[in-house]
Amino acid sequence: MEKYSDNQYIATVSVVVPVYQGEKTISTLVSELANFTETSTSASGIKYVISEVLLVHDSGPDNSALVINDLSTKHDWVRPVWLSRNFGQHAATLAGMSASVSDWIVTLDEDGQHDPKEIAKLLDTAVAENSQLVYGKFAGGALHSRWRNFFSTLAKWLYTKLLSPQDGEFFSSYRLMTGEIGRSVGAYAGSGVYLDVALTWVVDRSVACEIAPRVEYPRQTGFTFHRLLGHFLRLVLSSGTRPLRLVSLIGFSSFFVGFIYAAYALYGKIAHGYPVEGWTTVIIFVSMGSGAILFSLGILAEYLGVVVRNAIGRPLYLIRSSPFNDALSRTRKSKQTN
Repeated sequence: MEKYSDNQYIATVSVVVPVYQGEKTISTLVSELANFTETSTSASGIKYVISEVLLVHDSGPDNSALVINDLSTKHDWVRPVWLSRNFGQHAATLAGMSASVSDWIVTLDEDGQHDPKEIAKLLDTAVAENSQLVYGKFAGGALHSRWRNFFSTLAKWLYTKLLSPQDGEFFSSYRLMTGEIGRSVGAYAGSGVYLDVALTWVVDRSVACEIAPRVEYPRQTGFTFHRLLGHFLRLVLSSGTRPLRLVSLIGFSSFFVGFIYAAYALYGKIAHGYPVEGWTTVIIFVSMGSGAILFSLGILAEYLGVVVRNAIGRPLYLIRSSPFNDALSRTRKSKQTN
């Protein structure tokens, strides 16, 4: 969706907010977002407007539904998205992305830790870095508990070092993406997919924009250790077959070491008459046998990985709009004509 004022292009932004136990916070968040529902200008001169706020009700155990309904009645730019039951944060975010209609999509949490004023900075970074996906990265880290920040950092380190080297350190629930990318991911991503992994499948690269952290609104958080562990397991299972290939590599290495040692023992027996002790035979059989088993399991796991990729909806390709007339290029042109 495009907006023009005196032939000037204005970038439209859909804000997607998954709501779970947000009864006490979403009214405050919506009041902050209301300040940007009229045309605003970023530091670099980009004109933008929040054209809609999608509140995705994830069936929490409070009265969030009543608050969402009241807000949608009061503001015509607030659109409720009702889920039939609790599906989790990532599924709720995907549902909101699929229902959006604007040129850009911003996802943020309901708890107030993400400042809506930073949307302008995300847009500036997208244009400056020519990127369709920008993450908000807290300067000095998020203002969470020490243990939550520690495990979050550890999970991102494990992802980038062991699972996938692409952009894992940037992952954050405060994201800006083109509407085309967001709606496409929302359409094909399957059950159990980790949203940020799905985004890396279709964007050339993502970038980070440093933003100022702020304290969450007072409320009872829905992020228990069990839920955070579930997020991490979804991240691992969505990350492809790289760990499975490690199993194959270990198996092949073990088999190779056993084969070399067997050749060495046989050469010593034939050429020099060295006795072959019983433990030598045991080591050779254990090494070669376990190596063959692990390598076979690795091959089977690769086939399983193909099935998993299809099940979680990883696309073979994604056709995009012309890079000369997409949301990013139009937003860049609006900046140049200021």
